Amino acid sequence: MFQPRIPVNPLPTGFVTPLVQPTVIADIAPHHTDHAAACNHHHAQVPAPAPAPSSAVRLTPAGLAVVVAGGAGAVLVVGTVLVSMLLAVAVSAASVAICAVVLRSLLNGQRRQR
Repeated sequence: MFQPRIPVNPLPTGFVTPLVQPTVIADIAPHHTDHAAACNHHHAQVPAPAPAPSSAVRLTPAGLAVVVAGGAGAVLVVGTVLVSMLLAVAVSAASVAICAVVLRSLLNGQRRQR
């Protein structure tokens, strides 16, 4: 009851394979055969891997100035867009309110004439 159950992984081919790894570990050391030693070719050496670059970002004073200017420019552009959108909403609301007042006065004028 308290033992974990191992789920199965259904593959798209219809074969169901469990997610259990084999417990028997075979000898995985490469086996060299005699015919490999008879090779007379000159094989190129594998180059050593290049050292990984450091993940730290280093900025020069000029680079820092460019980043600050770019950030300030982005803030100004985003602010301008948001203010213009707010202004557009305000103008639309004012025009709808004026239209509502005009329609209301026209409808009230028709009711009084009857």
